[in-house]
Amino acid sequence: MTTATVSALVVARNEENRIETCIASAACADEIVVLLDRSEDATGDIARRMGARVVEGDWEDEGARRTAGISACTGDWILELDADERISRALADELRTLTESDAADYYVIPFHNHFGGKWIRYGWGAYNGVAAKSCLFRRDSKKWLGGSIHPRIDLSGRRGDATGHIDHFVDDDIADMFRRLDWYCSSAARDAVARGETPRRLSTGRRFFSRFIRSYWSRKGYREGWQGMALALFSALYPVLTHLKILELCEKAKSNR
Repeated sequence: MTTATVSALVVARNEENRIETCIASAACADEIVVLLDRSEDATGDIARRMGARVVEGDWEDEGARRTAGISACTGDWILELDADERISRALADELRTLTESDAADYYVIPFHNHFGGKWIRYGWGAYNGVAAKSCLFRRDSKKWLGGSIHPRIDLSGRRGDATGHIDHFVDDDIADMFRRLDWYCSSAARDAVARGETPRRLSTGRRFFSRFIRSYWSRKGYREGWQGMALALFSALYPVLTHLKILELCEKAKSNR
């Protein structure tokens, strides 16, 4: 019987401070592929020193970036990671059982999201962080579609659920939250302008309140103290700031004509 092989795929850009611990956590895989997107620091050197195979390129589109990473992998199964994510010991111990089983073609893996070094269990959602992701899959069972931010994915085959988790170190502090919010809003605004979409003010206002309530109340962010309040507020601000950035881009485009 042939043993299924697993490729750990790490997508990174200028992550020299985090890539080492990420790769170390993926030692359970048969190969580690690091896809470097326009990286300018020592991320690639560190990855190579740790035995990873490094693929470098320039991808504006997130879907194209992920597709290139999958194509670079040689394993029967692929486990996707970002540089701020770590495979837990429980998932590492479970990995062979999952991939040797014929029970599923892709697995949804639970995420433990951390803020300031603390595992925050409640209040996550939207762009802030997810409770679980389908990031372990047979190489032909997951396809990324186009888009520079949160592109859609196409999953085929049977679903399975892992018990072990991935640790996701989302933000170190409030300043990190601001930087991440700005990046996501800017990317979402550019995508919307490219599609010719302009949100309505009433819809944006409704989303501000609905997102805050969903994060703080429905997802029990109130149980996390000030961190839960921060998650709810930043989640609510996302559609508002994106809307403003769309208007700014449209105004600049008109003035340049």
